[in-house]
Amino acid sequence: MSTIKMVAARAGVSTATVSRALSNPDIVVPETRAKVQAAIEELGYAPNFAAKSLRMLRTSKIVMMVPDVSNPFFSEVLRRAEDMAEQAGYSVLLGDTRDDANREAQFADMLQRKEVDGVIFLGHRMPVTLVNAVKDKGPRAPIVNSCDFSPAFGVSGVHIDNVRAAQEAMALLQSMGHRRIGIITGPVESNITSDRLTGVKRAAETPGRETELLIRHADYTIEAGQRETERLLALPARPTAIFCFSDEMAVGALAACRAYDLQCPRDLSIVGFDDIRYARYLDPPLTTVRQPMELIGKTAVRLLLAIIDGTATETRVVTLDHELVVRGSTGPAPVLR
Repeated sequence: MSTIKMVAARAGVSTATVSRALSNPDIVVPETRAKVQAAIEELGYAPNFAAKSLRMLRTSKIVMMVPDVSNPFFSEVLRRAEDMAEQAGYSVLLGDTRDDANREAQFADMLQRKEVDGVIFLGHRMPVTLVNAVKDKGPRAPIVNSCDFSPAFGVSGVHIDNVRAAQEAMALLQSMGHRRIGIITGPVESNITSDRLTGVKRAAETPGRETELLIRHADYTIEAGQRETERLLALPARPTAIFCFSDEMAVGALAACRAYDLQCPRDLSIVGFDDIRYARYLDPPLTTVRQPMELIGKTAVRLLLAIIDGTATETRVVTLDHELVVRGSTGPAPVLR
């Protein structure tokens, strides 16, 4: 039976390097990682993560608090996080909070009870248990905030530049002549709602492209997108375009468009946010802001494991690239009577 010492000898590195290559590969240079991986495959080495956890008084479990696991965006982030954690010998416990503060607190308390080694939360609230952990341990608290990120939490996190992304989506619609645009946001208390609205308003105030905004707050669901779009279309002066802060709401917006016997994009342009996997298969295919869901999930786990392993000594915030994906749901503004 092969051991970590045998792997180290075959790769020509120390056992500590082998351990780091397995648990926190980002801090090991690619050439060394390749040598370690080759040695592992040649020797058929299987790390005994259970024994390691017992020695270090760890559970080898982390909990990931997700506001809505049925949302394709969150489910993809969770899936990629699980892939990353599994490579390091960790299991991910799903905390489907349903955007409920009490459920969030219940999952967060698992850290205090030492049932998990760390927490990743994707929502806009930080439970008291986690706040206290940060007060006690500072950047050593094993907590990472992802997606609905706020620097005010004082923890490491990963997100995109939501201000700039929203501004770019608005600029696209403005370039097509749209000057009365409906905005369907997420929850008003959400950090990303605030950031995206900032980008929207900056674009609306661009000299020569001043735009009337018709803002409605919702909850990222298909039903909310359809409901709020119908309300916008019922206005005496309806918008010529609608920017939804999630693709799910954009799906609802398309349904409302059909219910009003309007054609998209001839009569109404629609933009979403996220680029969930079926956005390109809608009729018409959805113009949207692509978030790197795979990288968000993997990066969140990497940040957390670095804290757990003690290699992270300060708070780190990672801003990932986004992309505006232009498809068939946007077109020139119609002339409304």
